[in-house]
Amino acid sequence: MRETNTVTIVCGTRPELIKLAPLIDHFGSACTMIYTGQHYDRSMYSLIRRDVPEPGAFHELELGGLRRGDQLGRAVSAIDGVFALQRPAAVIVQGDTTSALAGALAANACDVPLVHVEAGLRSYDRAMPEEHNRVLIDHLSDLCCAPTSLNRHNLLAEGVADGRIVVTGNTVVEALAHALPSQDEEDAALADLGLKRDRYVLATIHRPENVDDAHNLSTILRELGELPLPVVLPLHPRTAQRVSAFGLEGLLHGLQVIEPQPYRTFLALAHGSAVIVSDSGGIQEEVSVLKRPVVVVRRSTERPEIEGTFGTLVPPGPGVGSAVMPWLDDVEGHRAALREIASPYGTGSPSAQIADAVRALIGRVGELV
Repeated sequence: MRETNTVTIVCGTRPELIKLAPLIDHFGSACTMIYTGQHYDRSMYSLIRRDVPEPGAFHELELGGLRRGDQLGRAVSAIDGVFALQRPAAVIVQGDTTSALAGALAANACDVPLVHVEAGLRSYDRAMPEEHNRVLIDHLSDLCCAPTSLNRHNLLAEGVADGRIVVTGNTVVEALAHALPSQDEEDAALADLGLKRDRYVLATIHRPENVDDAHNLSTILRELGELPLPVVLPLHPRTAQRVSAFGLEGLLHGLQVIEPQPYRTFLALAHGSAVIVSDSGGIQEEVSVLKRPVVVVRRSTERPEIEGTFGTLVPPGPGVGSAVMPWLDDVEGHRAALREIASPYGTGSPSAQIADAVRALIGRVGELV
């Protein structure tokens, strides 16, 4: 096994890549990446590769389209094989995906220091596979980069040593600031879809609790279709598959269905919307920077920091529409009020803080670019 002074990032989904891009920039050629291919849809993959900067070396495993357990097992084995050829100084994983857990387990098996970016998030909902992933990763990690003080408190309450935790903010604030389109670009994106600023709702739905249940999915689509403003729905591949399998195509007719968009275009649509309806974790963070409201369609959330300010949590069901309506009564007024609220996820450069903490962890300050 060849020892190196590089860091290796393990990931497999578009949100991970977006959030890790600022950190990749910090390490430059001293960073390698292992991409598992967890997001396997062809159109989604092309967007993933478009959105991420090229690291020093890119290992692609092509493990998409498998059952969760099979994907996890194969990913751990494949990542272990990469580490056997080239042992990094540290491994970095982000969030709570199957790919992140695979990277954590492989790092642990090879006795490589593990860094968890976005550590300490908790929904306390054991029905969520991601909750188990993030707990396991946190307790395997040598360094837990917690976005907020609440996340740090969660880790301490579980017995994670204070010396293993650093509060850094969330790299989403940098990724979004870098990708945010100009006003002219936003106007052009809206014009292409025939949309008017503040006069439409943007929706994204893809989580298993919402789309793998025919009743939940049909209810959500009906609720969206009955809103008084046009609803733009970038259709996630998983959601499209379930709509077809459940015979719910008719419920899409009242919505403006579009393909998944590049990150920059999506941000233009989010920034121009009156309100966002979503089950995405990342969007809950992004709205706090965009200063837009979101109705979170989930049983629970691991990001309670935005509840009562930028976000409203509502379970999948007939309450979705009624949760949206208060945000439509004075769109301009809500925009002005949200602009005055600071994002709980920090400012400046969380990735710089994370990079410094990683260098300190491996004890070779100056060897990494």
